[in-house]
Amino acid sequence: MLEEEFKRIKEATYLSAEKSGTYRTILRFFYIQHERMKEFLLPEEVFAHLKEYITFEDYAIEELHMDLTQLVKWGNLFAQQESGNVRTIEEFKKRRFRYQCTPYTVEFERMLTGLERSDTFSGSLEKTQFDRLYKCLKSIEVFSKDDDDEKCAQYWDDVLTYFNKIRQNTSDYFAYLRSEDASEQMKSEAFLLYKDSFTAYLRDFIIALQQTASQIQGLLQSLDHRHMASFFEKVDRHEGKTFRFEQNDTEAITVMLEKWANIRDWFLGGEDSQYETIQRQTNEAIRRITRTVQRLGERNQQFRSRKDDYLHLANWFAGMESVDEAHKLSSVVFGVFHTRHFHSDHIPTDDIYTETWEEQPMIHETLPRVLKYGEKTKPTEMSDHTERKEEAKRQHLKRRNEEKRVIEQYMNGSEILLHELPSVEPYVRKLLLSWIAKAMVREDRIIQTEYGTKVEVTLDSHETVLLKSSDGTIEMPNARFRFIREEVRS
Repeated sequence: MLEEEFKRIKEATYLSAEKSGTYRTILRFFYIQHERMKEFLLPEEVFAHLKEYITFEDYAIEELHMDLTQLVKWGNLFAQQESGNVRTIEEFKKRRFRYQCTPYTVEFERMLTGLERSDTFSGSLEKTQFDRLYKCLKSIEVFSKDDDDEKCAQYWDDVLTYFNKIRQNTSDYFAYLRSEDASEQMKSEAFLLYKDSFTAYLRDFIIALQQTASQIQGLLQSLDHRHMASFFEKVDRHEGKTFRFEQNDTEAITVMLEKWANIRDWFLGGEDSQYETIQRQTNEAIRRITRTVQRLGERNQQFRSRKDDYLHLANWFAGMESVDEAHKLSSVVFGVFHTRHFHSDHIPTDDIYTETWEEQPMIHETLPRVLKYGEKTKPTEMSDHTERKEEAKRQHLKRRNEEKRVIEQYMNGSEILLHELPSVEPYVRKLLLSWIAKAMVREDRIIQTEYGTKVEVTLDSHETVLLKSSDGTIEMPNARFRFIREEVRS
């Protein structure tokens, strides 16, 4: 199978052959006539076209017949004998042919024509394409058994058309933004004239994308496999009505389901989906523009002439009536001359706009710079904090006993059921949440509490409850706390 798919394409030989200029001129004429719905051409018509160019001034009709024969061997042209307008036996013996370009030639020339228009990436960020795709998906969602096969096939064709446009245009446009030519344009001074419109273009696209993509994601999630399989059966029946001599593809529905899966992955693939990639690339493009504009602004500011500023200051100084007033103006404009600066690790405030006289004074002790200097220390006594420790211990035990008493009030037998609890104290809620956190990391879900008892925690992830407290309400899975009482050994 690989040998058939990746075989040597002899139809492309004319692009790199020794006489590629002649071959390309001939086949371009065939392609232009094909686009004008004129399929078959006679050698005389091709020869008349070639004679319009100066380079073919010495080109003979016999040479044209040889080139046409070579293009037929390479598979670029189909040759069909012309026998309808034969007037003599000699003309019939000469086997007069008319020629038609092959599908390979049409696709090659179509691609080359597009590349000749522009050698850079094209593409665009069309926000309306997402709206059109959403409408097409909405039509698929509401289609019924009464809809004919042709209408369903049109819906599917529209979905593929708009999806391919979105995929190709966005991919090509971001490739254009990352190209060397676009990067050089952004570094130029002329980019400042377009930065606002460029930023608005990206911002409008990302806003429309976020608004419409969420609706498209919801539709894709609602369209299940059974619904789409029924829809694709109608599409397949309509495509089967198209008469072809070749046999129809028996796996057409499977191919359509695979394409549908690709569309779902494009929007619903999580962080690796192309939709998330587009959002990241758009945001990165906006940040890139911001950084570029900032750098250009800094560069302009650096090379800006300050001649006018200095002349303005000179006029100020010239208008001073005395030297003292000029000194005052100089202190404001240039600062104080011959100042001494002291560095300290004292940071009274984080506000950089705080004036010096608003700060509190600080004390800085300067140590002598000698090798054998040592700070003087005074002997201190050891304080006895036994009473303070005992008092803190009593307060802690009292608080623990109070918490235990409150916990026992919420017990129903040997259990605490979260959905049966009324409004609880904030520390009770915090205690229950800590029990859940400790139990989740244990395989048996059994923990030992602060009061020495063992508790088995069971979570019901399918049921949620509202745990109310004086400082707010939290929504969480329902939980059951079962206290395990150990048997007293005799």
